[in-house]
Amino acid sequence: MNVTVFGTGYVGLVQAAVLAEAGNKVVCIDIDEDKVARLTQGHIPIYEPGLEPLVENSIAAGNLSFSTDAAHGVAHGELVFIAVGTPPDEDGSADLSHVLAVATTIASHMENKKYIITKSTVPVGTADKVRAAVEARLAERGLPELAFDVISNPEFLKEGSAVSDCMRPDRIIIGTSQQDSEQKLRQLYAPFNRNHDKILVMDVRSAELTKYAANCMLATKISFMNEMANIADRMGADIEAVRQGIGSDPRVGYHFIYPGIGYGGSCFPKDVKALISSARQMDLPAEILTSVESCNERQKHYLLDKIEAHFGGELAGRTFALWGLSFKPNTDDMREAPARVLMERLWENGARVQAFDPEAMDECRRIYGARDELQLCGSKEEALHGADALIVATEWQQFKAIDTAGVSAALKQPVVFDGRNLYDPQQLAEAGFDYYCVGRPQVAAKG
Repeated sequence: MNVTVFGTGYVGLVQAAVLAEAGNKVVCIDIDEDKVARLTQGHIPIYEPGLEPLVENSIAAGNLSFSTDAAHGVAHGELVFIAVGTPPDEDGSADLSHVLAVATTIASHMENKKYIITKSTVPVGTADKVRAAVEARLAERGLPELAFDVISNPEFLKEGSAVSDCMRPDRIIIGTSQQDSEQKLRQLYAPFNRNHDKILVMDVRSAELTKYAANCMLATKISFMNEMANIADRMGADIEAVRQGIGSDPRVGYHFIYPGIGYGGSCFPKDVKALISSARQMDLPAEILTSVESCNERQKHYLLDKIEAHFGGELAGRTFALWGLSFKPNTDDMREAPARVLMERLWENGARVQAFDPEAMDECRRIYGARDELQLCGSKEEALHGADALIVATEWQQFKAIDTAGVSAALKQPVVFDGRNLYDPQQLAEAGFDYYCVGRPQVAAKG
């Protein structure tokens, strides 16, 4: 099938590459000429496991191309995806200006029926706005009878496993009331729907809400467990035992119940804020979502409180090793990352940071530039040298096995603040560490 994707960000690029790999002819449109030139050469602007070879192979096969020519893109694709950003406004609502601009662009160039598919995460009612924008532009062109449909097809990709999620989706949501639109999407997704039927067809507004509801539910589970961890902290309970105890209940399950120092990234924070904003516009308080958001923001300060308590509030002049900058492993994304809150609060208190992340070093450099209080190190071992303590902010695989002797020798004193509960408190205590984690009783250093 001939497919066009407007937007070469995280969602658009992954979706385009996977559809092209399945044999479709996919054209990606973006307004950034330099980005399009780099993509044409196979240079991927984001880190996502498996994406780069997928793009390179599809370009070589002639199934994937990139362009700034919107007219070419509209002429090419019978199915036209809108996968541009919907950044939050000051009130938390989703900014739909890019989505509606693409809708108008499509209407400005279309000469035959188009199936316009919103892939961007958008509030309920966006499809109606896209439809109105297309109708208005077609009327201006004197083509009010030109057929089209607007379909909601939300993505459910996880950064770090997006290619796999796209190739082997657990569900495919199609929001449409038109039978021919449903059949077009069923045909498009047939290669990813062979094992069993994963397609769920519903009305457009329900499809739009499903995306927000899914992310807000997951964010709620994370914030709930973080609140339980804070309670365990005060009560002397072990949140790891609690996690196993409740996770063994199939009504709860083990997914997304790991306590830590808060969620980040491009989805959960933005989507929670956007749904709160949408609810308030209808005079609904969205009390649970508001609490989820405030709980998450508090949790990002959890380790700093422990750090300040350990050092008696005297952080000025101290140096801290920081393992992990990205908001989660297997991505270079630092948007809303807890590590940023940690670093910025340490700097406010006069401390320095020696940081290492397997993939997010360039992104950190882009965000913060060169500054005296930040040293980006070439390895996790280098980050330790001469530091007053180690802070773990991201659960990268290479951080999970700790060389206690090596870490102790490199640090000024054996102190670890673990924001992801990677280590065994008893083991660290026996190795002579003061070990602080999330919601687990502190074990005094031995030896």
